[in-house]
Amino acid sequence: MILSALSPLLRLPAMQNLSRDALLRMDPEIAHGTTITALRLGLAPEQVDPDPPELKTQLCGLELANPVGMAAGFDKNAEVPRPLARMGFGMVEVGTVTPRQQTGNPKPRLFRVGEADGVINRMGFNNEGHEAVFARLKATRVPAALGANIGANKDSEDFVADYVAGVKRFADVADYLTVNISSPNTPGLRNLQADEALRRLLGEVLAARAKAKVRVPVFLKIAPDLDEAALDAIADVVLATDLDGLIVSNTTIGRETVAGMENASETGGLSGKPLFALSTRKLAQMRQRVGELPIIGVGGIHSPQSAVAKFEAGANAVQLYSALVFGGLDLLERIKRGLVAAVRAEGKTNIGELVGTRTADWAVGHVSG
Repeated sequence: MILSALSPLLRLPAMQNLSRDALLRMDPEIAHGTTITALRLGLAPEQVDPDPPELKTQLCGLELANPVGMAAGFDKNAEVPRPLARMGFGMVEVGTVTPRQQTGNPKPRLFRVGEADGVINRMGFNNEGHEAVFARLKATRVPAALGANIGANKDSEDFVADYVAGVKRFADVADYLTVNISSPNTPGLRNLQADEALRRLLGEVLAARAKAKVRVPVFLKIAPDLDEAALDAIADVVLATDLDGLIVSNTTIGRETVAGMENASETGGLSGKPLFALSTRKLAQMRQRVGELPIIGVGGIHSPQSAVAKFEAGANAVQLYSALVFGGLDLLERIKRGLVAAVRAEGKTNIGELVGTRTADWAVGHVSG
């Protein structure tokens, strides 16, 4: 998904003459490109003070200054991971990147659902391919945990082989890898979440990881549209492997939360605030199934309270993206302050002590955030 926003630009000195309304009237992909260019030119705000100790997090052996990351989709081609880290993200995930460059789906392919602070995209893994992204990452030092989100080319004859190629290409330059089989915008991709297909995928991906110079953590990113039987099957497969963790979740093909709103009928994946309740419920349900396996919670975080809810539902860390469209880049700092306040209000010393404290409630949808 591309950042259609554009309120981040309002935080950049060179863009102060642009109004929020003007940015939101821009073509989403043009606005996103402008944002990337501004970040690349060093116009992004930088974090001044170190993160408080309450936010220090260990995730699959990675030391995070804070557990709030930039989700995949914003920096598809690894153009600005360092500026994003310097802004204060504890992790930055680039991609999704495929073995060969591809243009993605025809435009228009990105739509705002402004009434609900939502975004619908059908980008189709548009990216410059393994070699271009690898070259950038090899030449860049990122002061945060760096993730590479890997995918398959739309016209590939063997999706699994594409993921194996991604592991081989990025295992030596990324701090973790994400196997993205949950985008709704590549036909047939979500079929890899099914039992036997998932067994083959994880078997070959983790075998390739075992041959790398360093044992890089591997996460599996799943969809929020899975029923409980499908969650059971995924949990069974995952727990039989040495997969390091899950990312819950990708975008949804459902439209119940935005029915009747502008652009709601567009095909693609819905993200942003309308995804929050569904993705958080699925997160809690997966937490119940996988025990202590690390989970990164993604989907609909739009406020400090919704970020806290992800941890209470069972997330060990969280990622943002769509909310920045409507909330601006200062949302990152507001969320981090909110997490610290929540830890202190509970008489705790670290955000990890909030993980899973309301999993049962979220799993049945008895809470909101």
